Amino acid sequence: MAKKQKQPKFSNEVRIQNRKARFDYEVLETYEAGIELTGCEVKSLRLGTASLVDTYATPRGEQLFVRGMHIKPYEQGPLETPDPTRERRLLLHRREIGRLIGLTSQKGYTLVPLQLYFNDRGWAKVKLGVCQGKKAHDKRETIKRRDMEREMRREYKTR
Repeated sequence: MAKKQKQPKFSNEVRIQNRKARFDYEVLETYEAGIELTGCEVKSLRLGTASLVDTYATPRGEQLFVRGMHIKPYEQGPLETPDPTRERRLLLHRREIGRLIGLTSQKGYTLVPLQLYFNDRGWAKVKLGVCQGKKAHDKRETIKRRDMEREMRREYKTR
C-alpha cells in the first residue's frame, strides 16, 4: 500500500491584494514580512474582510509599522475590539529593517503592502514592495498596454 501524501494544514492562497498599488507605483523589490495581529483580527482576515487601499509602511525608531490597513472587526469577537485602522507592527529581520529604512529615507521611495495572505504554517504574512511613484504618462501607457492586450485576447477568442 502506498503512503499517503501529507497535505498542508493551511492554504497558501492570496486573500487580499492591493491592485491599485501596481497601477500607481513601480515595484522595484519585494519583501515578505510577518504582521503583529490580535486573535480577532486573524479570524477576520481568514474571512477575507480587510482592505489594503491607501496603505503604506513607515519606520518608527528601529521598527516598521503598517498604516491605513483596515481590518473589519470580527462579528463573534469581544465587545471591545481594537481600532480597525490601527498601526500594526511588521516583523522582519534587523538587517532587512535597516535596509528598508535606508531605502525609504531616499526621496521618491515608499513601502507599500501588495498582498496579505497566510503561509503554509498558518501565519499571516504581508508582501511589501519598495515602490517608486509613476508619473501620469506612465499610467496612461499602462492603460494603453492593458487595452491592447484585452483586444488581442478578444480577437484570439473569435478565431
